[in-house]
Amino acid sequence: MPHTLKAQAPHVFWAYIGNNKTDGVGLFRLDSDTGTLTAAGIATPARSPDFLAIAPNQKFLYSGVTIDTDKGPAGGVQSFSIDAATGKLTPLNIQPSEGDEAAFVTVDPSGRNALAANYAAGVVSVLPIDSTGRLSPASSTIKETGSSIDPERQTHAYAHSVNCSPDGKFAISCDLGADKLFIYKLDAAAGKLTPNDPPSVSVLPGSGPRHLTFSPNGKFVYVINEMGATVIAFSFDAAAGSLTQIQSVTTLKEPTPGNTSAEVQIDPSGRFLYASNRLTTNYLTIFSIDPDSGKLTLVGYQDSLGKTPRNFRIEPTGRYMLLANQDSNTLVLFKIDQQTGKLTPVGDPISTVHGPICVKFVAVQR
Repeated sequence: MPHTLKAQAPHVFWAYIGNNKTDGVGLFRLDSDTGTLTAAGIATPARSPDFLAIAPNQKFLYSGVTIDTDKGPAGGVQSFSIDAATGKLTPLNIQPSEGDEAAFVTVDPSGRNALAANYAAGVVSVLPIDSTGRLSPASSTIKETGSSIDPERQTHAYAHSVNCSPDGKFAISCDLGADKLFIYKLDAAAGKLTPNDPPSVSVLPGSGPRHLTFSPNGKFVYVINEMGATVIAFSFDAAAGSLTQIQSVTTLKEPTPGNTSAEVQIDPSGRFLYASNRLTTNYLTIFSIDPDSGKLTLVGYQDSLGKTPRNFRIEPTGRYMLLANQDSNTLVLFKIDQQTGKLTPVGDPISTVHGPICVKFVAVQR
């Protein structure tokens, strides 16, 4: 019987860096075997290419951008094809995101739709993707409603992010203004969102839900609250699309006025969760995850080595994290201890595009 070699997992990646300026999408090359991060210039020019999303087939990248309309600047989503050999991006087309600002973009697991959260407008929209990677006009738009206790930041709904369940049957929007997680049924074939039953889950008033991440096994959801500086753990019923809170933990060493929390991610093994704190604090909080209960236990803290750690991403092998410090215009590469989850910086912070706010990885194709 002939011997069949197993395909090796990729270990060299392009790192795409989104920003809220006009530098274009930054490009770096990461070798996860050697821990080497190399600057590779700009992947493509773009106007405020802030939050990025990669299609499941890794052939296309989508970005929230600013577009001009008859009524002035507005939110849009731009599509790009990815040259995995060079890392360069080729613009395909742009569609309005149906709001003032596409603060968050994702692609559903089928690769058939881009979903955008329009922060100021409190609008979640779906933009179908054709076979060439291009976007069609929004096929579904939902304006969220609600308010909460903060008189400055929670006077109406602010849709901060939208994420799909691993099976692509549901989408969950973190709404900072309403202090709710809005849950939608997603019909990927039709590109349509409809409210689930129940349609939402409320969090502690004044929390300000921002981003969330699913555990790799899909059993748990973890939400970071920008204003409350907490991570809430939920169990997720994949059949019903329902969330049940099981725990809430602080991301702070001690109460710190003026802090806002930003990003939450889980390593590929599902053993460790990371949360970032910014403005008056600049550090990551590290938790271990109980695989059975989903509950979090504090592991420790890691200085971001810069100002305003707004976003970070763990590369697919789980050995390194790349963190974007927005206000110091730097990236920091950390090696992840596979046993403890603790972080060790690799070299010094690296200058990058102005205002880096998003990191995404794509495997290099030789």
